[in-house]
Amino acid sequence: MRRALPRTLLTSLIPAAVIATAWLRLESPINQPLRSVAVAGLAVLPALLRPRAARIVALVLSAGTGIWIAYGVSPLRPRHLPGAIWSQFSGGFLEFYDVKTPFDPRVHAEMRAVLLTAVFGFALAVALAVAARRPIPALLLLLAGAGWPATLRGPSGGLVVGGLILLGALSVLAGLTSRNVPRVVIPAAIGLALAALVASTSSAVAKGGLVSWQHWNFTAGQPAVSVAFVWNAQYAGIHFPRKRTTVLEVKAPQRSLYWRAAVLDDFVGDRWAEGPARRADALEPPTHKLLRQDVQVLALSDTHLVGASVPVRYDAGDAPLVSNVPGVAELPSGLTRGFRYTVWSDAAQPTAVELTHSKPIYPNELIEPGTFLDVGRGITMPPFGRPRIFRSELERYAPLERTAIAVAGKARTPYAAAVALMSFFRSSGGFMYTNQPPPLGTTAPLVDFVTRTRAGYCQYFAGAMALMLRYLGVPARVAVGFSSGTYDAKAGVWHVTDHDAHAWVEVWFRGYGWLPFDPTPAARPGRGQLSAPYAAAAVGIASGRSAIVRAIGTGPNDPRQSGHRHGDAPSTGARGASSPAESSSPSSHGSLLLLLALVLGAAFAAIVITKVVVRRARYLTRDPRRLAAACRQELADYLVDQHIDSARSATLHELGALVRHELAVEPDAFVAAATAARFGPPAGSERAARTARRELRALTRSMRRRLRVRDRLRGIVSLRSFGFAP
Repeated sequence: MRRALPRTLLTSLIPAAVIATAWLRLESPINQPLRSVAVAGLAVLPALLRPRAARIVALVLSAGTGIWIAYGVSPLRPRHLPGAIWSQFSGGFLEFYDVKTPFDPRVHAEMRAVLLTAVFGFALAVALAVAARRPIPALLLLLAGAGWPATLRGPSGGLVVGGLILLGALSVLAGLTSRNVPRVVIPAAIGLALAALVASTSSAVAKGGLVSWQHWNFTAGQPAVSVAFVWNAQYAGIHFPRKRTTVLEVKAPQRSLYWRAAVLDDFVGDRWAEGPARRADALEPPTHKLLRQDVQVLALSDTHLVGASVPVRYDAGDAPLVSNVPGVAELPSGLTRGFRYTVWSDAAQPTAVELTHSKPIYPNELIEPGTFLDVGRGITMPPFGRPRIFRSELERYAPLERTAIAVAGKARTPYAAAVALMSFFRSSGGFMYTNQPPPLGTTAPLVDFVTRTRAGYCQYFAGAMALMLRYLGVPARVAVGFSSGTYDAKAGVWHVTDHDAHAWVEVWFRGYGWLPFDPTPAARPGRGQLSAPYAAAAVGIASGRSAIVRAIGTGPNDPRQSGHRHGDAPSTGARGASSPAESSSPSSHGSLLLLLALVLGAAFAAIVITKVVVRRARYLTRDPRRLAAACRQELADYLVDQHIDSARSATLHELGALVRHELAVEPDAFVAAATAARFGPPAGSERAARTARRELRALTRSMRRRLRVRDRLRGIVSLRSFGFAP
């Protein structure tokens, strides 16, 4: 017992270390490796105890501690334990089929929990198999536990992992053999090395078209889709796929909001583009209680974190976010399926009267050259209320400036100017929404849109209104992201799809900061846009009164904000500032049973190859007496694998008696030939040796016919003939 304990410990620890190393390779950077070491050590502990009761107690304690380490859930709260573990495990498991490995554990904490679970489970299973002296299950579990992450990781470092698997397999073989020097070491090394290399490089084989099981998703019948967006403005038309893809799920109150991904601060080369982050991107402090949203990424391939307009701060746990100014955050490695974060937004809802009283007093960060009154390279307009001076550099855009003055030039406040322009685009100007606008002329795109075609999509409307506001001296920019989407009242979740991609205008007001305005008309009558009090009415601009004279848009709690949803219009379409490019991940098909069959097949092949190599190597001699000894040993091994034990020193006649007694097969012809080859006169020994090999093959066929298929298969994979304890 005292000698068995250290042997079990050593034989279990080496495979556990190999399994932990194989799974840790899926992380980059490797996060808290001591947690993986602790989990692997806990998994080995139950196998060291002999009484069943003590082993069960140790297993419960180890599992509870492992759960606490992996999931951060205390086992002392059993009521919440199953739900919390299943939620994290299921989410993290599915992420392995959508997230490219190696993954960042700071971004994908649930994948990290699944990884630790796999280390614990496989290490525990191998240790229990070792403690039970079952070499075949131990080897199969080692191949599965270390080979599976090797295929998920890809061919990079496959030889290293293959070598580690070989080391772990040989430690199991050496630890469970009953002989001091196993004669199977070299051929077993060859067979297991082949199996390990197949397991660790199967992703390279998969690229050749054989199989790609590491990308199967066993919970869905359709391919997963990832949607990428090009946020900078373009005017060539957009086309959306007919089928919608849910890109985000946002747990938030039932209040129609815009989900902002980025802001386009710069107007350069006839179009709006995302510029460097500026301090003025979030200049005003929050004006009231912040609105919290819990966001889960489903199919958005982007670096921007999305939040309700206007975001103030983000919390993504240990994820390495980059935020140069409050309210603007990116994840340089990119958002991936299953990534979760929390965002707090200053979703202010001032009234029309309050914004009318907001004076056009702007900080220098908003109006200095190169900021939010720029209308071209090196051209900055004077702030609202100051005399406007025509610049010759704006000759191409003179018609757009004249239109801005004609529509809102008499507005007495920035809010009145914004409402006048929004009303102009959405109702009084005769504009029409379409995803495939008429061809543009030779003038500037936005000028041609406002003065001639008056047909376009959200980028046209938002880009034109923001530029016209700057002509009037009002700081403005284009915001891009998504409209509200569809609200699930039961779950309290907004479902945002690629068809909800949108662009709108953000206007700065003293005391409130940036506020969204949407000039895009609904694709179909009866659909609303932004449901904020200040955007739900137009102000009497001509008289300067702050009385509300005409309603536009929807009520403050209308969940149908996505009236311009792409694809709802007769001309559907998506590519551009709010245009997605779909990219499908590998197909979600196949079966876990096939994966198991691959692992079992590799192990089966390794054992068979090893046996063939060992037994055929005995015949690599011309000495008839040694050939006869090889025949005797082959028969002895065959009987041992069928659980028909004999003494190591058993003679040919004793082995023949066992065959006759246990299998009812007559062995006399083989026994006579082998005896003559080994002990007879040298003159006839060579012929007797050839006869012995022929008779052994015939005897083996006869014995197989007496055995059931199950017994024959058990004999093929048995390692008893290699000196392993049952």
